[in-house]
Amino acid sequence: MSEPRSLTSRRPQVPPAELLAAFVPPRHFAGATFETYLPDPVHPSQAAALEAVRAVGGLVGPTAGVPWWRRVRPGTRPRVAVYLDGGFGVGKTHLLAALARHVGPADASFGTFVEYTHLVGALGFAPTVRALSHRRLVCIDEFELDDPGDTVLMSRLLRELSDAGVALAATSNTLPESLGQGRFAAEDFLREIQALAARFDVLRIDGPDYRHRGAPHPEHGLADDIVRSVTAGEPGATCDDFGELLAHLQTVHPSRYGALLDGVAAVGVTGVVPVADQADALRLVVLVDRVYELDVPVLLGGTGTEGLFSAAMLRGGYRKKYLRALSRLGALIEQGGMLPGASG
Repeated sequence: MSEPRSLTSRRPQVPPAELLAAFVPPRHFAGATFETYLPDPVHPSQAAALEAVRAVGGLVGPTAGVPWWRRVRPGTRPRVAVYLDGGFGVGKTHLLAALARHVGPADASFGTFVEYTHLVGALGFAPTVRALSHRRLVCIDEFELDDPGDTVLMSRLLRELSDAGVALAATSNTLPESLGQGRFAAEDFLREIQALAARFDVLRIDGPDYRHRGAPHPEHGLADDIVRSVTAGEPGATCDDFGELLAHLQTVHPSRYGALLDGVAAVGVTGVVPVADQADALRLVVLVDRVYELDVPVLLGGTGTEGLFSAAMLRGGYRKKYLRALSRLGALIEQGGMLPGASG
């Protein structure tokens, strides 16, 4: 057995071009196409959403093979902005990924709301606008608003992209006019929300929510020695102390968390305890999102996900983030449990 690698030993430096190149549908949705989306006949809105998104693909998709007289001339492309609204597990991200795949990686950008705000933080606002303005389509998954600053930033970004003729597509489990509801009541914030909402045609997707609506069932931690042993025997696995990992995440820009995981086959973390600091908790959420998108199995020692985020955090304004992270960790821990030796 060799000593497993460590995430804390990595300090990825990602050139701007590589940051932009990473804005593609994640590995978790590698097989997402219009054909592989199977609408539930019990919920007709799913089939309607599929056809509507297909239509968007027809407007902004590739023109190869299309006769010149049927192509949309530059500067005359109609403004397109669609917003897929619905609960967890109804296929919103599948449709968004299928749309991006249809348009193609050279012409479509796909990322989460948080990834776009991190991109602006890494590149600057004007360079981000210039880079994305060359795309035909920008897809924003898991649209959410953490603070008024993000609202103004994203509203301005999308306004400039839309004015440049870039088509927009977004997903959320919150209607656009209700984003941030209950958290921010400032007049400027509400004005930005209304302006943002007016740019989108909303497509409601109904269906059962296959993930837990409340807090997911807590996952008990493995013995730390088991985490170390399993990761030592798994090629490409990493193993880190939880406290050291949280400290390391403070030193890495969140836009580089994906690069932090390059080539990683499994993530082991020992000494897991409840997170006391909200800033640490939010960085952890971003890391979990990247691990989930890459389908990397996880093994947690210590207390596992039990009490990982406090009751106050789960009641607060970032509740959806924390519940999503717990749900995703549950799925990743299940994958980790299938690694040799993980069952104890």
